[in-house]
Amino acid sequence: MFKKIVFQLHWFFGITAGLVLALMGVTGALYAFEGEIMGALNPEVLRVEVRDSGILPPAELVAKIEAAEGKTVSGLWVDQRDGQAARVFFTPPPGERRGPMRFFDPYTGELLAQPVGQGFFGLMLQLHRFLAMGDTGKQITAASTLALVFFCLSGLYLRWPRQALNWRAWLTLDWAKKGRAFNWDLHAVFGTWALLFYLCASLTGLYWSYDWYRDGMTRLLSDAPAGEQRKPGEGRREGGRPGQPGVPSGPPPAVDYPALWHSLQQAAGPQLAAWNLRLPPVAGQPATLFYLLEDAGHSRAFNQLTLETDSGRVLKHERYADKAFGAQLLGSVYALHTGEYFGLLGRILMALASLAMPLFAITGWLLYLDRRRKKKAVQAARVATGESGTDEPWLIGFASQSGMAEQLAWRSAGQLQAAGHTVQVQPLARLDAQKLQQVRRALFVVSTFGDGEAPDNARGFERKLLAGELALGELSYAVLALGDRQYQQFCGFARRLHDWLGRQGARSLFSPVEVDNGDSASLSRWQQQLVELGAAAATAELAPALQNWTLLERRCLNPGSSGSPLFLLRLQGAQGSQWQAGDLLQVQPGNETGAALRDYSIASLPAAGVLELLVRQERLSDGRLGLCSGWLTTGLALGGSLRASLRSNPAFRVPEADVPLILIGNGSGLAGLRSLLQAQVALGRQRNWLLFGERNREHDFFLREELEGYLADGHLQRLDLAFSRDQRQKIYVQDRLREARVELQRWLERGAVLAVCGSLKGMAAGVDEVLQELLGREALEQLQDRGRYRRDVY
Repeated sequence: MFKKIVFQLHWFFGITAGLVLALMGVTGALYAFEGEIMGALNPEVLRVEVRDSGILPPAELVAKIEAAEGKTVSGLWVDQRDGQAARVFFTPPPGERRGPMRFFDPYTGELLAQPVGQGFFGLMLQLHRFLAMGDTGKQITAASTLALVFFCLSGLYLRWPRQALNWRAWLTLDWAKKGRAFNWDLHAVFGTWALLFYLCASLTGLYWSYDWYRDGMTRLLSDAPAGEQRKPGEGRREGGRPGQPGVPSGPPPAVDYPALWHSLQQAAGPQLAAWNLRLPPVAGQPATLFYLLEDAGHSRAFNQLTLETDSGRVLKHERYADKAFGAQLLGSVYALHTGEYFGLLGRILMALASLAMPLFAITGWLLYLDRRRKKKAVQAARVATGESGTDEPWLIGFASQSGMAEQLAWRSAGQLQAAGHTVQVQPLARLDAQKLQQVRRALFVVSTFGDGEAPDNARGFERKLLAGELALGELSYAVLALGDRQYQQFCGFARRLHDWLGRQGARSLFSPVEVDNGDSASLSRWQQQLVELGAAAATAELAPALQNWTLLERRCLNPGSSGSPLFLLRLQGAQGSQWQAGDLLQVQPGNETGAALRDYSIASLPAAGVLELLVRQERLSDGRLGLCSGWLTTGLALGGSLRASLRSNPAFRVPEADVPLILIGNGSGLAGLRSLLQAQVALGRQRNWLLFGERNREHDFFLREELEGYLADGHLQRLDLAFSRDQRQKIYVQDRLREARVELQRWLERGAVLAVCGSLKGMAAGVDEVLQELLGREALEQLQDRGRYRRDVY
């Protein structure tokens, strides 16, 4: 609940203060580099000739300037380095906050021409501090600065990753993402990069926003005695003029410039680099002289002299180096605000962070509008499908190992929604007893994994519900079962689910529709049954769409092996064909129309330009080659065409977060593991461990150079091999896993994900048995329920 409140406040303040902060960021970045930009625009005006005679003393400078301009000088800013023009400030005329400023040559006292761009940077300052709206604008910018502090802290809280110590989870951007996911990444990842800069800018910016904040910082950081600190609520008197409340009035001060100059030289010595003289508005008040030494820690590490104007006597001398660290920070507020405190690199980074401020306003608005659009779409769908009426909603529960059942569940939902029905689609893993008892109509689209097992993500559902009793007398349901008839327990999980529902009193709307390897006739029968229940006719076939693929290369990877030959196939598909690591290619064997499709794990990424498969040549009991493997490995000619379909396999993906990945497999299962490993390498993730098993190292170490290269390059931290026929006692991949039990536990404690690919009988079953032995059944089930134990086995 608390997190939801923080999120609501974050986006609410974001859409209100975000645009103001974007403007403040851009104008602040520009104003911070005013000197460099103005110098580039006015090289003839703001650069002066350095003379051996040195700069003139203040007395001569003031005399020449006042004679030339006919105005009284109130301040001088002179930088004695690099031939920079100096600045003179004149006493403001009555009714004005600030007096005019001119540039002059400190070596001659000559006033220089007005440079180009002063008006622009004056506007930038006005926009940055006041939105060019005076005191009203100041209140808006002050509130927005407070909001920026909240954005930094709340954003950090809202995006706190599970692996908080993993820097990649904080700082890496996934450029492959699109749409809302990519916008969120931009907002969150760049926000993390800029977090410290924004905190620094906002916490120092508040110094000029609120008196209470400035007074609090002074009390906290100043090393001056309490009686000498400015009293709370006593605002600065910048730009004040005589006659205003609280501003003294009287005759102008008498100034002994030689005495002031002598006091400065005595205090600063030969290291004097720059100085700023500020004269009081009336007689009887001291002058302030800030000066900078050549070895100063940063460009704002000023020392300060307080002097009598008529005698030059030093009333107070504050040296930056003598101050406590807190007082140094207090005297460096502006340098911290602009990044100058950390040198030129700090200024550049702060400016870049400031210029990026509009990015957060834009992405924040895009995310907000996307939420509104989806919310409206949901509301419209509810109205359109009659959710607010008497129509009882449908629940569609799915259990999918490779993604097919999930796709069919959503397509079935589309049929019902098109007819005006309210539909809720949920994986079985999210259904519990309470949710089932609240439902009156349900469709279950479930696949069976291997020989009668539930898909990995539905095992928890089977453990928790199918072993018990539940009153479901009000439920009407239908089951679409996906399976493979080569297994004895064809559609075993779906049948167990159907039988259990019947025993709980639920009513079957029609007999379960069982689908063998995605055969289109059974899928069409399911569509027709839905139409009879009141769904709309399907607008597209549920069977996968086949495309033409060309065989570019076929190479045997294990010549001379005692096992069946295994081939690497390279295929070229239609331009723009896309898949993800872990996905499958469904091949039509021999291009026989109507033949069942048998799945192959894809062994490459789209970036390779080709789709690669590892195909084991199978032989039947009578010696004949397998229908599909035989055709792919011997029957299909190079350059020949085959019909196949890409199939998403969302249950076998690389982890979303940068966590360790343990890859376990044997034989042609290396294909799926290889694609996951390539995806990890592409993401810059190196915490990968491969355990692979085959017959003989000499003949069956598939892709040896590639795997050993990954190990040498650090993309694989560990490679464990099990060649079962290389010694008298057979050693399998599950034996290597048992031997590495200590390391396995360490990796799992760091959040590792297990990915198993290969033969179901033998390897996968053996790995599962060893994991239960080492971790315990309950711990393994928890890994499975959390998506940290993923399998693509056959």
